[in-house]
Amino acid sequence: MDNRFGDMEIFLSVAHNGSFAAAARILRVTPSAVSRSVSRLEARLGVQLIARTTRALALTADGETYRDRVSALMEDLNDIEGSFGGEEQEPKGLLRVNASVPFGTHCLLPILPRFLERFPAVTVELALSDALIELISARADIAIRIGPLRDVGLKAKKLGRSRMVLVASPEYLARHGAPKEPGDLEHHACLRFSFRRSVDTWPFSVDGRLVSRTVNGPFLGNSGEVVRLMALADGGIARLGHFHVTKDLAEGRLVELLSSFHPGDGEDIHALYLGEQHPSRTVRAFLDFLASELVLP
Repeated sequence: MDNRFGDMEIFLSVAHNGSFAAAARILRVTPSAVSRSVSRLEARLGVQLIARTTRALALTADGETYRDRVSALMEDLNDIEGSFGGEEQEPKGLLRVNASVPFGTHCLLPILPRFLERFPAVTVELALSDALIELISARADIAIRIGPLRDVGLKAKKLGRSRMVLVASPEYLARHGAPKEPGDLEHHACLRFSFRRSVDTWPFSVDGRLVSRTVNGPFLGNSGEVVRLMALADGGIARLGHFHVTKDLAEGRLVELLSSFHPGDGEDIHALYLGEQHPSRTVRAFLDFLASELVLP
């Protein structure tokens, strides 16, 4: 008997979970059954969907295209079947979300309970990391990224934009004085980042011109949260997204500096997800929730 829909579901599970073994555990079948199903599907289509090695597997270009189109097909099928139940099907199942430590800590976690209360059939698995991840290899449904987008082939929903600010603690400023102009930073401990894409220059607007100032300091942090905590510990001047320090500024733990020299720069915040026009119902629900509930200063 032709069980092409079963083969499609098995393939999507492999694509989502990253291995035959993981898909087999979730589907409660043997890994060999999963392998036979994928091989049968590839033979029927006449293309290779998954590149297999002894250490890992990855979707081919045909596999990615097939995954996206079949995901949309399965979602449409679920919508059709759900429409005969008399009620709109609610989002359900596991939703894996990846976000940076600052965004997850200060923006996502405070509102996440409202999402779980609204959709009780959804389980959210949240991973916080400042390292850039690939959605397939990390088995994430949604990744929230801050800054320029580099992920070709992923759909992106813009969540907002946050301006950059220079901040320091009142105690640090009492000991070292507050900088009056960008050139004064030469005499201050500037808190920098250790990851490769970081730069040791900060932009400013001086007399209508955009200028960059090289900054130095005795401390490097591998995440925005580490740099924020160092600033709160009176360790120096940090340059962070406003969303990251909004509460600290409001409660006086940090003070904004050199605001009159602000160059007007900021960072866009996007939610990235797999698929073409039709993300899953659960992914759509989470994206809509972020659009309506997330407030960025």
